[in-house]
Amino acid sequence: MTEQKIPDYETIKAAVAGEKWALEKVIECFSGEIDKLSTVTKQLPDGTTEKEIDEDLRQTLIRKLLEAIPTFPLDEAEGNDNGEA
Repeated sequence: MTEQKIPDYETIKAAVAGEKWALEKVIECFSGEIDKLSTVTKQLPDGTTEKEIDEDLRQTLIRKLLEAIPTFPLDEAEGNDNGEA
């Protein structure tokens, strides 16, 4: 499994501002975790099981992420970048 990359500050700032490219980048950065969280075990008619991504759950998680992005506290992050506590 690859390590999740955190979006850089400028991408986060643009995503909070609603820039489409930045929102897509944030979703891309978290896609592995979203896929992991939306994976369910399905029982097949023969009694065996298989894992698959529940697309409805995946889309719900993406929607929740998109709803949360505008509330990201940029003021606190900007203060930390300037060496302030």
